[in-house]
Amino acid sequence: MNSTVYAPAAAAPPARHHPSSLFPQIARCRSMADLKQVHARMIKTGEVQDPLAAAEILRFCALSGRRDLRYARAVFARMPRPNCFSWNTIIRALAESDGDALQQLEALVLFREMVRDGDVEPNGFTFPSVLKACARLGRVEEGRQVHGMVAKRGLDGDEFVLSNLVRMYVLCGAMDDAYVLFDERIVRSGGAGKETNLRRQEGDVVLWNVMVDGYVRMGDLKAARDLFDKMPQRSVVSWNVMISGYAQHGLFMEAVEMFREMQMGDVCANYVTWVSVLPAISRLGALELGKWVHLYAEKKGIEIDDVLGSALLDMYSKCGSIEKALQVFEALPKESPKTWNAIIGGLAMHGRAKDALDYFSRMERSGVTPSDVAYIAALTACSHAGLVEEGRSFFNHMTNVVGLEPRIEHYGCMVDMLGRAGLLDEAEELLQNMPMEPDDVILKALLGACKMHGNVEMGKRIARQLMKLSPNDSGSYVALSNMFASQGNWEGVSDIRLKMKEMDIRKDPGCSWIELDGAIHEFLVEDEAHPRAEEIHSMLEEVTSKLRSLGYSPDTTQVLLNFDEEQKESTLHYHSEKIAVAFGLISTRPGTPIRIAKNLRICDDCHAAMKLISRVYERPITVRDRKRFHHFQDGFCSCGDFW
Repeated sequence: MNSTVYAPAAAAPPARHHPSSLFPQIARCRSMADLKQVHARMIKTGEVQDPLAAAEILRFCALSGRRDLRYARAVFARMPRPNCFSWNTIIRALAESDGDALQQLEALVLFREMVRDGDVEPNGFTFPSVLKACARLGRVEEGRQVHGMVAKRGLDGDEFVLSNLVRMYVLCGAMDDAYVLFDERIVRSGGAGKETNLRRQEGDVVLWNVMVDGYVRMGDLKAARDLFDKMPQRSVVSWNVMISGYAQHGLFMEAVEMFREMQMGDVCANYVTWVSVLPAISRLGALELGKWVHLYAEKKGIEIDDVLGSALLDMYSKCGSIEKALQVFEALPKESPKTWNAIIGGLAMHGRAKDALDYFSRMERSGVTPSDVAYIAALTACSHAGLVEEGRSFFNHMTNVVGLEPRIEHYGCMVDMLGRAGLLDEAEELLQNMPMEPDDVILKALLGACKMHGNVEMGKRIARQLMKLSPNDSGSYVALSNMFASQGNWEGVSDIRLKMKEMDIRKDPGCSWIELDGAIHEFLVEDEAHPRAEEIHSMLEEVTSKLRSLGYSPDTTQVLLNFDEEQKESTLHYHSEKIAVAFGLISTRPGTPIRIAKNLRICDDCHAAMKLISRVYERPITVRDRKRFHHFQDGFCSCGDFW
């Protein structure tokens, strides 16, 4: 799903009779052109002087599906004495507009005029719109003033007003204020589970959802989960907020477990659930679970549009089944750039650069204009395959012919491509001449290339730049430490490690996941916590023995620590992906493919070992690391040893 946390909608106000039935000629309008003709006749006959008629004209041009806010403003401005319904209509239209912030600000200005004039008293339908404008603008002080007006008029017990008050504080980041209101309501009502009025129960569920979403937005997943667990009643929104929250904050196992727990209850998943959980499934490489989600969504009749379709393509690609992703793509409509971007990106991730570029051309031939995201996917494909000239051509075509302004992601792809190809000076020059400041991603790409090609001096320079940019990111410190270690500068290594300790910066541990029979197993470096740890250890010993018989020797240059050779070999022996492969070997039948997802880049030694394991045990092995896929079979890797 787009990169945003799902926000629960506020409870709808109770349905009220409005005068549309009194003016059928307005109700029959199907466009603004129709409405303007009716309006002109009403002006000519004087019927527009009827406040109900004027209000209904305003309602159509402000709130209908054919709305025209400019015309609505003009209609409202010509009302001599607008009634409360008309004030509420124009304020709501501006507050809920998807335009720029000026429209929400205009809603607040109109509300101030309404209060200042004093001819019409704001009611329970006025304040929710005003509070929504405050929330969208992040104007918590104005929100507090509105809160005071609400309390003065005795409307703070109204479910619709209250839910919008809480939501305003939540979206403005004032969780303490939100919690005071929430706590008072829940304590006063005795909790939604004890409330006899159905509408009151639903209002309380909305409040719980808003609060949980607020903690998720702040990144406090523990507080969100604590509140979620206390909920006396949960809706599908409650589950979706937690699932998407976990996924957005990188807690993929928790997101999937929450999804599984949801399936055991009586709440049915919906479109938002699928879009929320698929990214977590993708990151874990849980192919079987992803297939089940796909089939279940189809069974429930969920429309697979470009957003959900793209999420499915991404899931199949990242779970290692690019062929299934291609099947899904062919069944989707081809009008949206999203689906093309997803399949081109998936092919690039799998090292199928020629296919990725062919699909890019196919997209252009189908009449879909490539977006900047499509160019990122194409450049990624070129980078992973070492297609430097093709990459330069795409970048130049995008900027000089199509006229797209390159984003930092495009420059990142170019720097990565040039760096992988050993063109480090050109890569650094491009980085220095970018029209924007480099971010940590682009610096890490160049730093990785320096390590790959042994350019220690440039590597140290880039590492120090990265440390200034992201002082708490372990990657730059570890990389600089490795640079020193490769030169045998153990004093420099010690200094870096001491600095990390003083700043409480910890290296990200290697972590790998493997899915078996629908369950996801997680392994860390030197992990002995698994129930089958002894069997895994025995299999690792067997694997090492068989590989040594073929002439394999652990590449101890990958262990940049001041250890003796035996210690270095032991360290390599227990890398998380090797543990995961050993677990796969003892847990599946001979010949069964093994699929692993890893959080870091696979090291040279593990890459070499995986090629041999695939040959010795006659197993296709797929490893998805932080950057791309490696498909090992019969002693070879799909990357061609270029990664």
